[in-house]
Amino acid sequence: MARDSGTEALAELAQERVDHRFKGLPPDASGLTVAELTAQRRNLFTGGFATPVLALSAERLEHNLALMETYAARHGLAFAPHGKTSMAPQLFHRQIEHGAWGITLAVPHQVWVARAFGIGRIFLANELVDAAALRRLAAELDADPDFRFVCYVDSVRGVELMDAALTEAGAGRPVDVVVELGAGAGARTGARTEADCAAVADAVAAARTLRLAGVAGYEGEVPDADPERVRAWLRRLVALAVDFDRAGRFTGLAEIVLSAGGSAWFDAVADVFAEVPDLSLPVLKLLRSGAYVSHDDGHYREVTPFNRVPAEGALEPAFQLWTQVVSRPTAEQAFANAGKRDAAYDLDLPFAQVIRPSDGGPERPATGVAVSGLSDQHAWLRTAPEAELEVGDWVGMGLSHPCTSFDKWQLIPVAEADGSVVDYIRTFF
Repeated sequence: MARDSGTEALAELAQERVDHRFKGLPPDASGLTVAELTAQRRNLFTGGFATPVLALSAERLEHNLALMETYAARHGLAFAPHGKTSMAPQLFHRQIEHGAWGITLAVPHQVWVARAFGIGRIFLANELVDAAALRRLAAELDADPDFRFVCYVDSVRGVELMDAALTEAGAGRPVDVVVELGAGAGARTGARTEADCAAVADAVAAARTLRLAGVAGYEGEVPDADPERVRAWLRRLVALAVDFDRAGRFTGLAEIVLSAGGSAWFDAVADVFAEVPDLSLPVLKLLRSGAYVSHDDGHYREVTPFNRVPAEGALEPAFQLWTQVVSRPTAEQAFANAGKRDAAYDLDLPFAQVIRPSDGGPERPATGVAVSGLSDQHAWLRTAPEAELEVGDWVGMGLSHPCTSFDKWQLIPVAEADGSVVDYIRTFF
């Protein structure tokens, strides 16, 4: 799909009506278009928003987008951020405006979402063997000569299934594939040895409907990952690309794709990819980190590479979940009205950060308040003696793991520092 069509699809999002599908929005906004509600610039705290409500910081979101654009350019990396984090086409386009080569995705449905919004370059970090999806992919490629698509292959059987489905579909353009090198014994997907990778590459060469475009993998799955082990695996990946090139496996390409990079080790990717020797063709060094767009207050705050290279900058957590105290049964316990349906909890529980008193008093730190558990629709709060917390107070919470935060919300307000809501991000999970 052409970029112009994607722009039209984005514009249509603004004409969507606010209704019961979208939690946390002002009840009296029902029936307005998203554009009309945006134009009102309602305040997140005084504009009628209902709790729980998840908000993105406008300033921090822009900071993170700009920082990774600068980082990738500084290190000579192309950037295809993983879109499965947000599944938000508005953010996809902002990432591309900030220099991204394209968008990484994980499953066919995500590809169709991206295509509906005009994304022209997609890296699928997965092997695609579903015949129905391959038929649609073939049709997309044949209909749009500018559409660039690359996906993993990691087995001879997978290559055979792809070739059979694409042949049956009458595919006119070959599908570009990269051999995935597994990160080690017991890791996730990927061919486990260089010999296995060569066998997969041989199978691709024998398939009329596929074209070998490079090699790739995910260093985040390296067992017992530390800087030395991650860099050792990345050097194996580079060596695989070198060996394939020397064997003439990339003849006829314009460039060789070399891709890795989650959100925990992109500094190692930058270091090792800087060591790539001259090959017979230019190398597209493709980084795929995705969690940076919102960052977080938990897991990624702890593991971000910027902790190791602080001179390169720092990401800022852009999410805050606002929930309201609905019960204060004892001096040691309170309950707020956000739970597993609203907050990520797979890596860490939410973090109580600030309190906005129901009487309109000034915002203050959530001293002595901690989230001890989540039910479906309640947060269990443990309160120390110094905690000042009353029924009706709003509690602002930080979250851990962006990928399981975005997916619980279909329309997310973007608020400036003073609380003015200036945009709404639509997700498609």
